[in-house]
Amino acid sequence: MQAVVERSSAEKNVYVEGFKALEAEGLAESEALRSLRRRAIEGFEALGFPTPKMERWRNTNVSRIAKAQFRAAERPGEVRRESLAPHVYDGTGRMVFVDGFFVPELSTPLKLPAGVLATNLVEAKKLHGGLVESHLGHHVDFEDQAFAALNTALHRDGFFLYVPKNAVVEEPIHLLFLGTTPETAAYPRNLLVLEDNSQATIIESYVGLTEEAYLTCPVTEVSLGVNAVLDHYKVQRESLAAFHIAVQQSWQDRDSALRSHSISIGGALVRNDLNGYLDGEGVSCTLNGLYLVDGKQHVDNHMRMDHAKPNGYSHELYKGVLNGSGRAVFNGLIHVHEDAQKTDAVQSNRNLLLSKNALAHSNPQLEIFADDVRCTHGSTIGQLDDDAIFYLRSRGIGEEAARSLLTYAFASDIVERIKVESLRQDLEEYLFTRLPRGEVVRQAV
Repeated sequence: MQAVVERSSAEKNVYVEGFKALEAEGLAESEALRSLRRRAIEGFEALGFPTPKMERWRNTNVSRIAKAQFRAAERPGEVRRESLAPHVYDGTGRMVFVDGFFVPELSTPLKLPAGVLATNLVEAKKLHGGLVESHLGHHVDFEDQAFAALNTALHRDGFFLYVPKNAVVEEPIHLLFLGTTPETAAYPRNLLVLEDNSQATIIESYVGLTEEAYLTCPVTEVSLGVNAVLDHYKVQRESLAAFHIAVQQSWQDRDSALRSHSISIGGALVRNDLNGYLDGEGVSCTLNGLYLVDGKQHVDNHMRMDHAKPNGYSHELYKGVLNGSGRAVFNGLIHVHEDAQKTDAVQSNRNLLLSKNALAHSNPQLEIFADDVRCTHGSTIGQLDDDAIFYLRSRGIGEEAARSLLTYAFASDIVERIKVESLRQDLEEYLFTRLPRGEVVRQAV
């Protein structure tokens, strides 16, 4: 037992030392934000890394991350502008972060209406410290989430968006996070604040430019005022040796709408924690997700939706395509509070297994404490329909192409819901190139 305790302490020491070094730099932050960091690292020290003995982590083992002891990147790696070409989207403004640091020379100007603030978090803390302080860390529970605690304590930079009342940001904003330095960790922190009757579209994409192991540990906080609308997209395309452990926390006021899409393609071990608090009447929250798993990849999507007020709506649809010896976990909880009458909530997880060695764990859950609601949940885990394959083959389509066509139809159901055309087309093209006989699928659709 003593050896286990000592190893656990050693695993945490690297991150505690990293916090002390960061604190010694004298960050340009208010005392309240520095205090938030100190509480977070103390929380991490108390929690340590999660283990499979914990119910929420029963099917996801992060011991490889704990043993690797990733040190925070000290500076951004070198990235040439031409290397961005495969990862950018037409019709969007772009902010680029390399190893957790904002790189303005790789970014583009943003088209913003009057009063909208969109900048990197470091500058936001300097120029709009009171506004940042009033929102940062207010909804993320780092006392119960070790990786959220690490991000809160160790983040260097990230993105800050503030949209005042009645403002609409027409052009989507693309946040491109690049991992370039092996054996390091980056902690991007994003804060999205939309006031009453405002609207914006945000794309977060995470890309690996090294084939070696590194850790990306982002946290995105969303605060939506009355009747605010946010379209949010996250595309995770880390290297196949990388670790990606993320938290997305949203809070919504009356009649607001959050439409969030999560696409997981890369990464050796990926965990997405999505938590939403629907704190006003008439709130709408849509969470769609697609994960493509191959080889020995492991992807875990964990979510919790809290309906706290009446007449709220939430819809969750997550679909996974698993091949090789890939593993996937879906654990979703819809919690309806006592006062949340007339709640309408739907949760669905569907998994398509293309290999006999692939494995999916699915656990949708409902906790209902109101008596006038409409809530459903369900999950499916299965293989391609033999009858459908036979039908396509009878029309002159080869077996391999038939299987790819059915797989594309399964996955494209999520991709087609994406409103940003350049992003949707990029993901469609990715599916064509990834699937065997993809050229036949392209012609068929």
